[in-house]
Amino acid sequence: MGLGDRLRRIGRAISKPHADGARELHVGDPRFDDWEVVRDFEELESARAWRQLLEERGIDAVLTADWPLDEFGRGDIALRVPPGRWSEAEEILDYED
Repeated sequence: MGLGDRLRRIGRAISKPHADGARELHVGDPRFDDWEVVRDFEELESARAWRQLLEERGIDAVLTADWPLDEFGRGDIALRVPPGRWSEAEEILDYED
């Protein structure tokens, strides 16, 4: 085992696991308090996919949570859109659902 392998092994052992895409989640961020909740999710992977769909359709969307997610990306996640865009976002999500 080379030095690089040893360092990677040590890094994995001491680093806290985190959900993929956790950087896309705004935890406790008051900037989005007035944005409208379109859907709620329990896990980050699904929330990210629906947020991406809205972005692809030209609607700004963010993922928010009041508390950090667990190491597997689970928790209370809200998909939010700017004020006045809720019905348009809901229509897109219902069509794709």
